[in-house]
Amino acid sequence: MQKVILTMMITLIAALLCQCNTPASEASETALTIDYTLTADQTHDKFSSAIAPVLRVKSGSVIEAFTHEATGGQLSIHSTLEEYQTIDRSKIHTLTGPVYVENAEPGDILAVKLHKIELDSWGWQAIVPRIALLRDEFDEYSFVTHKIDKQAKTATFGNRFTIPLKPFPGVMGVAPATEEMLSTGPPRANGGNMDDPNLVEGTTVYFPVFVKGALFSIGDPHAVQGLGEVAGTAIESPLRIIYEISLIKSDRKIEEPQYETDEVYAVTAFATTLDEAAKKATGYMVDHLAATYKMTREDAYMLCSLIGDLKIAEVVDLPHVLVTMHVPKSVLASDKMQ
Repeated sequence: MQKVILTMMITLIAALLCQCNTPASEASETALTIDYTLTADQTHDKFSSAIAPVLRVKSGSVIEAFTHEATGGQLSIHSTLEEYQTIDRSKIHTLTGPVYVENAEPGDILAVKLHKIELDSWGWQAIVPRIALLRDEFDEYSFVTHKIDKQAKTATFGNRFTIPLKPFPGVMGVAPATEEMLSTGPPRANGGNMDDPNLVEGTTVYFPVFVKGALFSIGDPHAVQGLGEVAGTAIESPLRIIYEISLIKSDRKIEEPQYETDEVYAVTAFATTLDEAAKKATGYMVDHLAATYKMTREDAYMLCSLIGDLKIAEVVDLPHVLVTMHVPKSVLASDKMQ
């Protein structure tokens, strides 16, 4: 009997030690139950309510999605500038989806929690004169590929600089209320090509729903990108993304996507100029603070002036740019009226 008890104790201790030594990211993924898997060939390359869903799910479902790099799988680590210049550009932003969410109706809010984002071993980057911010100066294409250290989550630029990677999907969105086949190039009210490098693992993104079923899609994966994406691309790299999709029925409406992390709550706004996008973002945050914290719009506006940080998410997804405003949750949590 003593031997049996001793064996059981050793087994229990070993199991506990194993759990303690499991990395947090692996532990969190292990705790997730993946309900569905979407492969990188279950794709489309437009935004439209006329695109048939590849999957129907209930609110609360966890989905594993494999995504192509931005060209839809036309490039590899061995690709050259010449190959890049001859790609079929109609396949740019090949998106995995769309996913139909049961009971989603126009006016609802779709919450997408990015649980896990897993890097691939390579990516590419280019200067794209047509859209790059300094297109008058850099008027010719440039192209490089990058090896990715998946373990260290780094890439090396020009054999000189080690860059920490922060992978995220450049495009996420629901279907717009039109059967027209819209380009995935710019950001819009439905989300789209937001290219916001804050939409990383752990972030929850909120989308206004425009059509029955929402029809959510994800893609344009980036290994790392600076705010602005000024040369026209990030490190474009395939990703494996695990996300949870939930439906919110509420009297509160949002005009464009919003998101939150452990540290901030943020709103997004697209427009054809930075000035107009900044005005819209500020207005959206005023709306959010006034409604959520039961304050006057005047007080919310003044609070934005103290703790609201306007950020340029991207400036190259013509004809639109995207501006966000962040407010720190630490300040909001200090609310003495709660």
